[in-house]
Amino acid sequence: MTEKDAALRLPVKPCLTLEVVKLIAAKASALALQNHWKVSIAIVDDGANLLYLERLDGAQISSSEVAQGKARTAMRYQRASRLLEEAVVGGRTSLIAVQGITPLQGAVPLIYDGQIIGAIGVSGVLPTQDEQVAMAGADVLSAAAQK
Repeated sequence: MTEKDAALRLPVKPCLTLEVVKLIAAKASALALQNHWKVSIAIVDDGANLLYLERLDGAQISSSEVAQGKARTAMRYQRASRLLEEAVVGGRTSLIAVQGITPLQGAVPLIYDGQIIGAIGVSGVLPTQDEQVAMAGADVLSAAAQK
């Protein structure tokens, strides 16, 4: 292999497929339905592009937009949206001036093999419940990585 060929080698990274996204959403949705929580669930890829959106029966119309904002925030900042909400509550109010940020609890990054490959955001019930639903979905990848 020549030096030129070696320079053209690109890294391979895991990414979300529609099949996997549907499994993540199904797990999150199942927890919400089990608890009679009327939520919206949004899943974005590693570029914060929407891959999946589901608004359960009876969920507020606005919850679908909020779930997307939370998911994009978790992906862009590579952390749970709860941490950004805590920063705002703790006095870092300037964060709310950042365009495209939704510093509200209820979204977590989707991590596979140590890499953030997307995020899931949930909106519609109490913030801790939104995050529970998001975590249920994210756990699908954690379980898969351990196999």
